[in-house]
Amino acid sequence: MKIFFFSLGVFFLHGLIQAQTPIVVNAKIKAATVYFNAVEMTHQTNANLPVGNSELIIKNVANSLYENTIQISANNDITILSVQFSNENIENTNDQSPAVKRIKDSILVKTKELAKLKNAETSEQNTITLLDHNKQVFGSNTGLNVTELTKMVDFYKSKRLELSNSLDVILERQKKIQTEIQQLNNKLQDVNGKEEQLSIGKLIIQIMSEKGGNIPLEFSYLSPNASWIPFYDLQAQNIESDINLVYKAQITQNTGVDWKKIKLSLSSGSPNQNNQAPLLSAWRLVYGNPYELNVRGGRAKYKADSRNQAYMNTIQSMDKKMEEVVVGGEPASLGDLSIINDNQLNISYDIDIPYDVMSNGKVHSVSLKEVKLPVTFKYYAVPKLEKEAFLLAELADYSKYNLLSGEANIIFEGKYVGKTFIEPNQTVDTLNLSMGRDKKISIKREKVVDKSGTKLFSSSKTQTFTYDITVRNGKKEVVNLLLKDQYPLSSDKDIEIELLQSDDA
Repeated sequence: MKIFFFSLGVFFLHGLIQAQTPIVVNAKIKAATVYFNAVEMTHQTNANLPVGNSELIIKNVANSLYENTIQISANNDITILSVQFSNENIENTNDQSPAVKRIKDSILVKTKELAKLKNAETSEQNTITLLDHNKQVFGSNTGLNVTELTKMVDFYKSKRLELSNSLDVILERQKKIQTEIQQLNNKLQDVNGKEEQLSIGKLIIQIMSEKGGNIPLEFSYLSPNASWIPFYDLQAQNIESDINLVYKAQITQNTGVDWKKIKLSLSSGSPNQNNQAPLLSAWRLVYGNPYELNVRGGRAKYKADSRNQAYMNTIQSMDKKMEEVVVGGEPASLGDLSIINDNQLNISYDIDIPYDVMSNGKVHSVSLKEVKLPVTFKYYAVPKLEKEAFLLAELADYSKYNLLSGEANIIFEGKYVGKTFIEPNQTVDTLNLSMGRDKKISIKREKVVDKSGTKLFSSSKTQTFTYDITVRNGKKEVVNLLLKDQYPLSSDKDIEIELLQSDDA
């Protein structure tokens, strides 16, 4: 009897130890959908599970992810009891090294700081949206006099500018920290002497299997360590031809997992933005200092609309470290590379050929699609602001081309001219694409002194301004030029303004 019970206890203890030993497998990345500020990564793996409860550890997962976005697909015989994410290495042979510990501690501090900056960015953007909505309300209040309206305009401009500058600082700090994290990861790789140390993410899953055996698993999640921005090439041979538009994307990823021969998709959506529909509450007007105004418990700061400028700054910084992407398989024409899906809420580009995008924080250039744009060319000038003429390409019904806001390279008559910015988020029917300056059209705007002057009266003063605008066409052909000038509008009842002569305008 003693031997029986002892043997039973040994078998029970052996079974308990065996049940507690985690099952470790590697995941293979299958697909990635990159958003403007995140990426959804999809992995596949197989695990040989026993009957009953067990702990499954899946390695080769992104080094940072949103745990609430983890989705696991398995057959009906599997029950997922819990899922936990960790970015600590399973192999701890090198964890005792002081150098490794210092680097990991630094990475953790930088990652937390980056998360705080992303929260600050979201807060600033939400305040911008709130202030922009209230801008429409300001203009609709016909009960305001000129002085009050001027104060509101000044408040809006100053706050928008203040918030813009704050957001630019946050974005610049984010880029700096991301670079520092990448440098620390590279240093960690050198210390450990093996590449797999970069992929430090893993999922710890408590799982129950009714039948056991080799079970296929597929799971996905969102990671903040990847992004993309659109940009274009505008190519035209002359002012009589159509524009050849090449859709491109600049992708950067620092997830710790190299993307090799994966299905790559790009989406214009923003999965981390607030999706709660806004509700209007009572708007009450009170006396007070507008600069002390608080919005939803936070101080309302704002900036002039520099979203495009911040976008362009990001693009310019990416240009400095451009790295061409490695394409798997035989090269195809640009028209065959991707399929554009215009969804209900966003636009996505599904690329038909497998791509390699390394986890190195560098920019990878991807060509998506090539289309012909039927445009009408015209010249445009505002000599008060610029003494040169600009060539514009008018594009009608531009919504069908699924354009996104982004920078564009201008190639005209086979030569690189410069850069422009495409902004399709407008309410006009025709989109004007700026194709650069034409040096062969000279414009001069000068004040005519003998026809300008000041006269004083007993109760008033009259000032007269006269300008001559001269345009010279140095081209061989006649051009259609739209030239704009302006005279001021009065915002004070004591100031009267009259346009005296515009015969040749």
